[in-house]
Amino acid sequence: MRRIKLRLAVLLVGTAMNCLGTSNCLQADDVVADTQLESDADAQPSQPEFNITMKTLGGRQLWGDVHFFHGWRIQQNVLDGHFRLLDEDDVRHAWGSHEACHECLQQIRRDQGLKPMSGKAVILVHGIIRSSKSFDPMKEQLRSSGYQVFGFDYPSTRVDIPTSADYLKRCMASLEGIDEINFVVHSMGGLVVRASLEEGHDPRIRRMVMLGVPNRGARMANLLQKNFFYRTLYGPAGQQLIEDAEGYIARLPTPAFDFALISGARGTENGYNPLVPGDDDGTVSLESTRLPGACDFMTVPILHSVLMWDEAVISSTDRFLRTGALRESGMTEPVPSSGAKTNVTTSSFSQTVTP
Repeated sequence: MRRIKLRLAVLLVGTAMNCLGTSNCLQADDVVADTQLESDADAQPSQPEFNITMKTLGGRQLWGDVHFFHGWRIQQNVLDGHFRLLDEDDVRHAWGSHEACHECLQQIRRDQGLKPMSGKAVILVHGIIRSSKSFDPMKEQLRSSGYQVFGFDYPSTRVDIPTSADYLKRCMASLEGIDEINFVVHSMGGLVVRASLEEGHDPRIRRMVMLGVPNRGARMANLLQKNFFYRTLYGPAGQQLIEDAEGYIARLPTPAFDFALISGARGTENGYNPLVPGDDDGTVSLESTRLPGACDFMTVPILHSVLMWDEAVISSTDRFLRTGALRESGMTEPVPSSGAKTNVTTSSFSQTVTP
């Protein structure tokens, strides 16, 4: 019955769900396979002394990352709270308690002679109903620039945004030896990072690039928030994505570190989606992405769901993380911070350097 409902939800919401950034990223079989395989493989009583080394789907909507070490990560199951240890190929090496998984990781470090982490890191934070795999085209470019790249997975459709932010904070705390942390975020992923700043931010955070982030909410969420299939598929976080001047998103802090915005736009008055006022990327209005206080801002004629796959976006993202400017010329287009609602110190503009 659950399988039928999930298939029906995907089919009926269809194009409307594409308007919230899910095109080319989620089919009915993906939902069913992820739920069925991961639940069958891992949702069993915790027995840390016994493990069958096996390939997994990497988490997706049933798991949240809580610990990073190079390509290894410990995840927590959103349904029953148990943990598992995955390698960079999403193969499970241990499961049970957090302590058991952490001890297994320490033993692997000793056996393989893995060195402590160091240097600069980039954490990739996906949007709702996506996974860190959506950033695959960008990872190689960032690695070639000398960053350790961590794809953060969290159960975006099973928990609210503050809970996702808690997963992220646990991952940041695990980055021992890393002296600089940067973010590249897509869609709701930017709101997760902002939510993680409620009680201040890790002083190692340097820069962030936001791709199509609905910093003032998503109009499509307003239109669909009472729809049964939308509520079922997108969960509590989907209800928090609405445009509301007094709502959850409006209360999120503005980053106190340097950040840039890359937004999809058609360059016309009506944009791609007639249901979204003004220019848009098919999902989020251009106006909603413009978070006051940004050091730099640019638009590209790319749809919301595939912003992170575009070569120009990848190059500009890498450039901003290295130099503080999105454009090769070094020129920036800041978004004025006057009138911005902030809970933390307002960011100062970066000095721009020509690559």
